[in-house]
Amino acid sequence: MKPDLPLPEHVQRNRTAWDEYAAQYAEPGRKNWAASEPTWGIFSVPESRLRLLPEEMTGMDAVELGCGTAYVSAWMARRGARPVGIDNSPKQLETAQALQQEHGLDFPLHLGNAESTPFEDESFDFAISEYGAAIWCDPYQWIPEAARILKPGGQLVFLGNGLLLMLATPPEALDEDAATTRFERPLFGMHRFEWTDTEAVEFHLPHGKMIALLRDAGFEIEELIEVEVPHGSQTTYPYVTLEWAQQWPCEEVWKVRKRR
Repeated sequence: MKPDLPLPEHVQRNRTAWDEYAAQYAEPGRKNWAASEPTWGIFSVPESRLRLLPEEMTGMDAVELGCGTAYVSAWMARRGARPVGIDNSPKQLETAQALQQEHGLDFPLHLGNAESTPFEDESFDFAISEYGAAIWCDPYQWIPEAARILKPGGQLVFLGNGLLLMLATPPEALDEDAATTRFERPLFGMHRFEWTDTEAVEFHLPHGKMIALLRDAGFEIEELIEVEVPHGSQTTYPYVTLEWAQQWPCEEVWKVRKRR
């Protein structure tokens, strides 16, 4: 990101929102930093089921786009990677720095916008976003940026809300049991999402538009995982129930690789 340029409107709104949310995410961040196995998403699905990270990351240059408290970067560091985190929220990065000190791990953390990063072309072997850039950045900006900073053959993995969850959630609702069993919004035209109870701005695309964008950015699609939530899972997020999430994917994972 070029620091002398004003932030785009949605980036500034998300910075303000996430500085307000940061205190709520400090303890979950601490729990994830201490976890013996990575878990993913709002239902904490184990890494053994989803395999978002390469098993062997020794010597890999990796970047977490929208790192928040940077627990994913910590998991990558413990697998031998050289991670770098970038996040839009100063308060989130304060928590990440405190957790680095608690756990004795040190890796670079950048305040910035994942739509326009400070990194050189072809800097990384691996890029990942669990929520982060995956939903809080405009995909027409951050996905080409991820392609720019990945080396040829480098992999991008990102997890966010599932398409059906977004279609089934009313525009005015992010409260308890918000996800319904009917379509609440059109698929055509999906892109920018705003909710009545928050200033934050999200971005979600239909699968066809996402496939076209990824290919245009220079990626080959390896896998789309529509996440199946294990029985007995729990979540602190109120907008989708376990019953709903065991019938339809509330989250999805894209695994793509930059063409050589």
